[in-house]
Amino acid sequence: MKNNAQKPPDGLSPAAKTWWTKLTNEYGIDDQAGLLILETAMRAMDRMSMAAGLVDQHGAVTVDKFGQLKANPACAVERDSRAAMMAALKSLNLDLEPLGKPGRQPGR
Repeated sequence: MKNNAQKPPDGLSPAAKTWWTKLTNEYGIDDQAGLLILETAMRAMDRMSMAAGLVDQHGAVTVDKFGQLKANPACAVERDSRAAMMAALKSLNLDLEPLGKPGRQPGR
């Protein structure tokens, strides 16, 4: 595994910084477009984690002012952030089981 020494963007959580480092090193992501897509994925991961924490704290449903159950809005944030993270990671065209030289596969 080579060390690309791509510094994680400011503002990412420690977990996102760890994933940033793993992915840039393992897959050789060093082009500007790839780094932007990876940053998008890591920021979405952080948003997903924050929303999941709110769901854990307040529950999946809340009671509105009329006493009716409604979905916790953080559930939608968690779902949408997970979808954004997965879409960004998918757009990187990562080869999940590198055969030989690790890296993004060209032309996909």
